[in-house]
Amino acid sequence: MDLLRFITCGSVDDGKSTLIGRLLYDSDSVSLDVLAALENRPTVHGTVDLALLTDGLRAEREQGITIDVAYKYFTTPRRKFIITDAPGHVQYTRNMVTGASTADLAIVLVDARQGVVEQTRRHSLIASLVGIRHFVLAVNKMDLVGNDQAVFDQIVADYAAVADQLKLPQVTAIPISALLGDNIVTRSKNLSWYTGPSLLEHLESVPAFEEAAIGEPRFQVQFVIRPQTDDYPDYRGYAGRIQSGEYRRGERVHILPSGQESVIEAIEVNQQEVDSAAAPQAVVLRLADDVDISRGDSIVPVGSQIHVAKELEATICWMDERPLWPGRKLLVQHHSAVVKAVVSAITYKVNVRTFGRAATESAQLNDIVGIRLKTAAPLVVDSYQQNRATGAFILVDELSGDTLAAGMVEAMQNSFVPEPLGFTI
Repeated sequence: MDLLRFITCGSVDDGKSTLIGRLLYDSDSVSLDVLAALENRPTVHGTVDLALLTDGLRAEREQGITIDVAYKYFTTPRRKFIITDAPGHVQYTRNMVTGASTADLAIVLVDARQGVVEQTRRHSLIASLVGIRHFVLAVNKMDLVGNDQAVFDQIVADYAAVADQLKLPQVTAIPISALLGDNIVTRSKNLSWYTGPSLLEHLESVPAFEEAAIGEPRFQVQFVIRPQTDDYPDYRGYAGRIQSGEYRRGERVHILPSGQESVIEAIEVNQQEVDSAAAPQAVVLRLADDVDISRGDSIVPVGSQIHVAKELEATICWMDERPLWPGRKLLVQHHSAVVKAVVSAITYKVNVRTFGRAATESAQLNDIVGIRLKTAAPLVVDSYQQNRATGAFILVDELSGDTLAAGMVEAMQNSFVPEPLGFTI
């Protein structure tokens, strides 16, 4: 069975946690002990409080809101799922960015009584920025508006304008009631005018796009293995996870950013040699030549259109309470590679109401802005549109180690693409 990762997003109190709880509850994916504890708690309008299945923090239960990202797993006869429950409150927008970065599909919840609000637009913008390709508009709490089709149609029309501005792929709209279970796992008679699939039926039928497996091969070294024992006197392996694509034994590769060239002598998976391996497998690569390779270096096939650059243009979501100003020195962490950098300019700020771009001199908490970065050492990157794995990075405070921003590479300045040398070292 294939795997679909999806995130629920939207404004606070739109019912995201209840929706996930209902999916788990109605698909028999809740363990008996958790189910017993849940059914012993006070009900909500005579129904089990399903939001408690995801809102596990004490503060979340006290306040009745989601604060941190929660991950849940369940399986149906047709597919495996990983669900990300993201906070709806604007204060925790940075948490939503984290959850959306690995999702294949976004369920955008809208309260039928409120319609499309600012946080609906903000979360849709973030989902589009991080490259999510499938969108579901789930109009929740239809029972509270008398299951009125006219209300549903108006919200669909309003969101269509948002989707058009963001150039989203086709959006599937489904009327639901997460509290009552209408159109969640099975189609509901309470919404007889709706003739489409239930939410779970749609999730099971969405084509799973294995982006990592079919992209250009990318591998970054996480650890250099040198046992230097009597049994393995000359062993040198490079451990890491294949970020995208496939690697084969005998393939000629570049080591970047140095530009050296060698051949893959062996590929090990679980201490067993294999002829090939593909994303997202964790592997050890052994090369035919003793070359200088360190943690954070990349090994890519000769001919790959990957860039080595020290100047980047990027879009970031600023996550720190202290504002960002041009000239700020920080660290760029690109998977295992960590380099010093300076923000040379803030080029624009995205208006979440209009999705337009305006000039700005600083970035405040949860702002989405464009920046230019200059790094002290070259980074091996793709644009985020080409490869989500190698086009993403985070900004880190040099002193505290705090994460300051999540970023997506848009363009590379003064970069070079490695050319084959035609011989081994």
